[in-house]
Amino acid sequence: MEMKLELVPVPVTDVDRAIEFYTKVGFNLDQDNRVNENLRFVQLTPPGSACSICIGEGFIEMKPGSQWGLQMVVASAQEAHDTLKERGVEVSDIDAQPWGKFVRFSDPDGNGWALQELPPRG
Repeated sequence: MEMKLELVPVPVTDVDRAIEFYTKVGFNLDQDNRVNENLRFVQLTPPGSACSICIGEGFIEMKPGSQWGLQMVVASAQEAHDTLKERGVEVSDIDAQPWGKFVRFSDPDGNGWALQELPPRG
């Protein structure tokens, strides 16, 4: 049986501020639908990813800022660090570990992300 992770909820307090942040990071805004005055669904996808995130109003029951450990793989931690910094995103220094190099950042609500450059294989 094949299973593919396609959508991860990210709880935020201000949807428009989060859209501005995630598009600055480089995510594509796939959809922004207001179903009614209490329900808004927004989907954003990192470039090259088959998995998206969703933010919005009226359907995510987690506390804003409580999503930690979200991780994406990048070709170069240095390039990711420099690009995000140039875009005005506050990023960590590069953390080199035997299992990869990491750059970390948080959205305006404190949801935590890591970008990992995988170590060479073999």
